[in-house]
Amino acid sequence: MPEPRIPAPRRPEAGTTLLELTGVEQTFHTKRGDVPAVAGVDLTVRAGKVLCLVGESGCGKTTTARAAAGLTRPTAGTVRFRGSDVSTLDAKGRQEFREAVQYIHQDPYASLNPVRTVYSTVTAGLRRHGHVRDRAEARRKAAELLERVDLTPAESYLDKYPHQLSGGQRQRVAIARALAMDSEVLIADESTSMLDVSIRVSLLNTLGRLRDQLNVGFLFITHDLAVAKYFAWDGDIAVMYLGRIVEQGPTPQIINDPQHPYTKALISAVCEPDPRLARAKKAVRLRGSEIPSLTELPNGCTFHPRCPLFEADTCDSAAPPLSLLDGGTRLLACHVVARDHEQAGVG
Repeated sequence: MPEPRIPAPRRPEAGTTLLELTGVEQTFHTKRGDVPAVAGVDLTVRAGKVLCLVGESGCGKTTTARAAAGLTRPTAGTVRFRGSDVSTLDAKGRQEFREAVQYIHQDPYASLNPVRTVYSTVTAGLRRHGHVRDRAEARRKAAELLERVDLTPAESYLDKYPHQLSGGQRQRVAIARALAMDSEVLIADESTSMLDVSIRVSLLNTLGRLRDQLNVGFLFITHDLAVAKYFAWDGDIAVMYLGRIVEQGPTPQIINDPQHPYTKALISAVCEPDPRLARAKKAVRLRGSEIPSLTELPNGCTFHPRCPLFEADTCDSAAPPLSLLDGGTRLLACHVVARDHEQAGVG
């Protein structure tokens, strides 16, 4: 019998490009017609960095995340891992991709098998692929992983079942499972949204520590810009609306100086705990509150029926391209804002 393969840790240098989405589209065919859930998305996840994908429910965030993780094949576009097209990988490359890119689901109550112990859940991949020699080594590895995600003492958790754990503890088990294969990219899909605020902050701190210690790259999906600000302050935010990225850039720029009207509306909806700042905060009034159906998208900019900056024959005539604003680091898709910036620069 061949000796089990024990993989050496793969720790890429900080800033290394790990996962790239180029022109990714995802269209679902339904009885009501085609549903363009994702329409030409470009994203890059780098080692030791966080890319937050934010937007309202139903805007295509999870569909994008599933395509990035290889759980679904996009209708068009390319997903690359370490520079290689995921769709063309051979069996060995596919296994490396599946081990290195791990998905953390939103619901900690549904993502764990109720009949498996914590030990069995965390070590399933290790045992399946021969990364541990025996049960004793598997338990040692599981204990190390639990301690890494702040479930201590680990021995008190190994033989428990999911129903014996709190929501926060379950999500930490899910993170430990994702780390078991020496993952390089974690795709966290609203992974803190179902937790209490205090538990949420604690879990975000754990994820931040793992990012810094292991150079793990994060694609972090959230509808909460307050969470994005806290977790991705040194990273980037990409704002999605109806399957398209409408604004993207370094988190401090997006939070402190939003340019797209939709981004401004999202930030204005974030609760401000300081009463003085809350009173000074300007509310963004939209033209309408109803989100267009994906089966009947409006012409031009899909945000124009709700946009306070709407200009007839401009916003409803052609979709604005996502392009650099003022030659800086921010990407923006808005006819009006881009034109105003260009005129201000000329002046």
